Amino acid sequence: MSLFDRYIGIDYSGAQTPEASLPGLRIYISDKDGTPREVKPPPSPRKYWTRHGLAEWLTTTLRETPRTIVGIDHGFSFPISYFAKYKIKPDWDIFLDDFCNHWPTDALHTYVDFIRDGLHGKGSERQGNSGWLRSTEKHAPGTQSVFKFDVQGSVAKSTHAGIPWLRQLRRAHGSSVHFWPFDGWIPLNDRHVVVEVYPALFRRRYPIEGRTTDQQDAYATCRWLQEMDRLDYLPRFFDPPLTPGERKDACIEGWILGVS
Repeated sequence: MSLFDRYIGIDYSGAQTPEASLPGLRIYISDKDGTPREVKPPPSPRKYWTRHGLAEWLTTTLRETPRTIVGIDHGFSFPISYFAKYKIKPDWDIFLDDFCNHWPTDALHTYVDFIRDGLHGKGSERQGNSGWLRSTEKHAPGTQSVFKFDVQGSVAKSTHAGIPWLRQLRRAHGSSVHFWPFDGWIPLNDRHVVVEVYPALFRRRYPIEGRTTDQQDAYATCRWLQEMDRLDYLPRFFDPPLTPGERKDACIEGWILGVS
């Protein structure tokens, strides 16, 4: 029996500013039995989604009734080494507030690189090391550190750009949205669920059929979540076989759904 009624896959870009129209921002959505379809931004001079517009759309969409799981392809938190270096209490909400205080990448006209270069925010007080990996990245070949900028396949910029919007979504919905695994490994049955995904794990399962790479990642995320739910595999993905130490760290660092 399926846990969810609706599935959303989001391919995320950290380029430019929150109000910039970006071809790397893509959304696909499906119900239990439908084919994933692309969600286009509202009519405007902008051809593509902006990060600000995507966040508003997702906030509104998760106010609706159908139980939904959302997969987003950027890191939701940082390695334990980061928490230790800056003496941040191992609590995700405290991390979100601290990060946004130093890296306000959701501010108007703000590039991630503005903060990296010291032109805005206080990023110099919260720098990571590209050698630091989260436990989930140690289990998933091909993934890179959330601090490894300016290389092919990097998620550093999208992670730094995306985290403030997670905090906004959390503030807008409170306990009605379960951010996995920070709110627990097994979501309650009446909650929407937001998870981190790594599309490279499953994108090749599905023919491209004329989609761009960004479209394919969002499409594949949506379809994979739908198929795994149909097959009743999501419960085992929600509770991966980890050591007690890995599980403890993952409650702070986050985990990529499907990695075991």
